[in-house]
Amino acid sequence: MSNALPPLHEGHAPITLQQLFREALYAFEEWDSEVTEPIVTFEGRIVPISVVFEAMRECTDIVPNNIVSAVTERLTKPWEGEGPLDTMTFSTAARVMGVLVRKRLLAVNNGINVAAIAAEVQATEKSDR
Repeated sequence: MSNALPPLHEGHAPITLQQLFREALYAFEEWDSEVTEPIVTFEGRIVPISVVFEAMRECTDIVPNNIVSAVTERLTKPWEGEGPLDTMTFSTAARVMGVLVRKRLLAVNNGINVAAIAAEVQATEKSDR
């Protein structure tokens, strides 16, 4: 499923993937605890937010300040990076958000990721055509 998103190039994400990360973050913010994992769309395909965060795990690009604050305000412990907060990478932000998604899924669905299953079924159906 991760090949449905644009790849990183030497640790750098294309702007479309950075924008999708932002959309996934906003979808997480609006996630009602009684609903399955939020999804975003990329080029007409449904993508669970966890897939977006996973795609950015190796991205070395610096996160804009508004995204840094959106990520760090969800932490239960204060953020302590090796540098100032404005140098958080997408990799760090993606790892934090990935953990938060997994924790929410475990709490809400007892670990069943309905959105990821639906996206995989959609991908399989398209590849069978």
